[in-house]
Amino acid sequence: MPELPEVETVRRGLEPAMSGARFVDAVARRPDLRFPFPDRFEERLKGRDVTGLGRRAKYLLADLDDGTVLVMHLGMSGSFRIEGAGDPEMPGVFHHDRSKAAAHDHVVFTMSGDKTITYNDPRRFGFMTLVPRNELDDHPLFKGLGVEPVGNRLDAAYLDQALRGRFMPLKAALLDQRIIAGLGNIYACEALHRAGLSPRREAGSITRKRGAPGLRAERLTEAIRAVIAEAIEAGGSSLRDHRQTDGSLGYFQHRFRVYDREGEPCPTPGCTGIVARIVQSGRSTFYCPACQR
Repeated sequence: MPELPEVETVRRGLEPAMSGARFVDAVARRPDLRFPFPDRFEERLKGRDVTGLGRRAKYLLADLDDGTVLVMHLGMSGSFRIEGAGDPEMPGVFHHDRSKAAAHDHVVFTMSGDKTITYNDPRRFGFMTLVPRNELDDHPLFKGLGVEPVGNRLDAAYLDQALRGRFMPLKAALLDQRIIAGLGNIYACEALHRAGLSPRREAGSITRKRGAPGLRAERLTEAIRAVIAEAIEAGGSSLRDHRQTDGSLGYFQHRFRVYDREGEPCPTPGCTGIVARIVQSGRSTFYCPACQR
């Protein structure tokens, strides 16, 4: 599943074509994706202006001029393709041709400005819905989500408080969307390695019972924020199905320190450890047993 940096990269790619534009037409070519489309989905979009395009966790949020929000989730394999007459190709370093599998083009938005935005999703795990803006925070998709890993609310004091008294493995706690919204498996592994913390240790063990947060919480907070920011700058990781909206691949995977590097030497200076892989909650965890404690 695309993680937060990939979703943010898609948002930035869509923004010039969507923000400030109008839905001239909207066509859903099937009645559902992961979930059924809401009633009158196409009708409710036609003629509406997009006043802004945002993101919450792994959700894309297009604010409309009638107070409604178009909520979009990429699922496992969803992607957007932007096309327009006269548009130059912007292939990027790892360019792949855009998919020509029209059978998987499930939603087509015709926008003002001669732009067409096509949602392609071979596995159909993505979805779209419409939610009133004033009800968004209480909607089941968003209620209870934790802080953003790129926002100012994520600091050592918050992490210390959120993890205090938790006996679950530290990595499992980081993947709890009620604590940090949008942090996924790849970047949790990378952040833990940068912070020198084992994914196996109890989450509460990096906190203090009283007083200011400790060094471990500070290191982990800084590592999370840094790895997410660098991945966004790099255009995401593009593992498996992810593509940027211009058809090019991101390249943060070339900066991975431990993820998917089982059996390779640990890149930490002076460390002689070997990157190991374990399974936690059904997911692969990559870490260095020598320097992550």
